[in-house]
Amino acid sequence: MNRHKHDTHWMVGVALMAAIVVVLANTPLGMIQLPIIKATTTHIPVILGAVLLGPLAGGILGGVFGICSMVSNTVAPTLLSFAFSPFMSTTGVPGALKAVWIAVGCRIMIGVVSGWLWIGLKRLKLPDLAALPAVGFVGSMTNTAFVMGSIYLLLAQQYADAKNVGMEAVFGLVMGTVTGSGIMEAIAAVVLVTAIGKAVLQVGVAAGRKPVASNG
Repeated sequence: MNRHKHDTHWMVGVALMAAIVVVLANTPLGMIQLPIIKATTTHIPVILGAVLLGPLAGGILGGVFGICSMVSNTVAPTLLSFAFSPFMSTTGVPGALKAVWIAVGCRIMIGVVSGWLWIGLKRLKLPDLAALPAVGFVGSMTNTAFVMGSIYLLLAQQYADAKNVGMEAVFGLVMGTVTGSGIMEAIAAVVLVTAIGKAVLQVGVAAGRKPVASNG
């Protein structure tokens, strides 16, 4: 009975977090206007879901994020949509498979990495106020590093063509994104994951419940 109740709570939690991911991915709420750039917040519920519900939930939520990204880049294509939608591929089936990995696979990794990192940090007895910002930063940078790293390794020529630059300039452009928007998004993730995560964890403790990821 308790196991069934636990599974029901887990599934409801995943469904609620997935709904938040979908809303953020399809509305302006998924972007924060910073002084220089717009930082995405769609990965925040993926990271929080991984903390509260475990790596499996985080992976599922990351997959939802990735599918939303794929749909968005198919319906409303941009300059780099070839890297996120298999239907926008410029190199046929190989390019389509690469796009699926970048759009979905890389986003699944956000939840998996965040979930296992949280488990590891809690087993090291790190307090929430230390573990949450660490998971927020690493989870956000996982998104940036995997996506931009995969574009560089798998679609460098297409990226250069889209940007109208030589191949020698691709690494600099990729690193510029990682150190520019990536760092700013990671800082936003640190603040939001720490604030929201701490509040939700406190509510859970008050209600006599533990996050799935803390149960070992």
